[in-house]
Amino acid sequence: MSSRDAAAADSEVAVELLPFICLYKSGRIERLIGNDTVPASLDATTGVDSKDVTIDPTTNLSVRLYLPTSAISAKEKLPIVVYFHGGGFMVESAASVGYHRYLTALADRARAVAVSVDYRRVPEHRLPAAYDDSWAALKWTLASATNGGGSAHEPWLAAHGDASRVFLAGDSAGANIAHNVAMRAAAEDLPSPSAAIIKGVMLIHPYFWDGSNTMGAELEDRIRREWRFMTGDDDARVDDPRLAPTSSAAPSLALMPTERVLVAVAGEDFLAPKGRAYYAALLASGWRGEAELVDTPGEDHVFHLLQPGTEAAAEMMDRVTAFIARS
Repeated sequence: MSSRDAAAADSEVAVELLPFICLYKSGRIERLIGNDTVPASLDATTGVDSKDVTIDPTTNLSVRLYLPTSAISAKEKLPIVVYFHGGGFMVESAASVGYHRYLTALADRARAVAVSVDYRRVPEHRLPAAYDDSWAALKWTLASATNGGGSAHEPWLAAHGDASRVFLAGDSAGANIAHNVAMRAAAEDLPSPSAAIIKGVMLIHPYFWDGSNTMGAELEDRIRREWRFMTGDDDARVDDPRLAPTSSAAPSLALMPTERVLVAVAGEDFLAPKGRAYYAALLASGWRGEAELVDTPGEDHVFHLLQPGTEAAAEMMDRVTAFIARS
């Protein structure tokens, strides 16, 4: 290929999925949002410390841990929140400014150890890589909190994580991951199952769809295009159980392995009807837990992350922390 042809390929778009990503014919990837990051650090305002820990060097899987430092002197055991960030499986990371700010605040307000999972992203690693990484991170978290030693030893979790009070949480694509990890936990063994209990699952503005095609052709085409890109499968269907947990092919929601589920939707978010449908399907499934719906009118997708200083964002934090406090 000549230098001119190479330059043309490097500027010619092969796939564009706004507002997330551009993939060029040369293979170059341009992530359009979520690129600003911040290092782990001690937050002077809240007293929450954070650090990055590599779980698996072969896949470069890591987590960012958050711990209220007041728990150290008190030798206190805290609930564990395993958090999966959003970003369409394509953008953002555990080190993103918005997620670092949110998890610092959450660890402080909920008085919890937070484990923010830095899973592999599309398109370098198509699904199910993000699901597999997130499952591995949950197993590592529980092993470290219950074993307190060996290869899974992580001092913050061993000393301060309460494996009987574990919560899975995420927003958007991260909420999709949280659901799928929970359902995998229902089907597979976790470390020390007698000691490790998933108390609750929090799905904030979840990236769910189904095959009903009730949202119009334009949105249906958008989701189909995204899902095919995420999976790397040109024949991928939008009723895939991983994307469509209420579809007939999906495992019964009655199998949800937790006592409580919180589903949050935003009134102006086009995904909100799917979140409400999930909540209704969960209630109708025969699942014997307690479900809570947080429906915020007049707000859009992940408003609590994009506008953290607003009254609506503060109310969302109150609902999340109250959900954890009930453990």
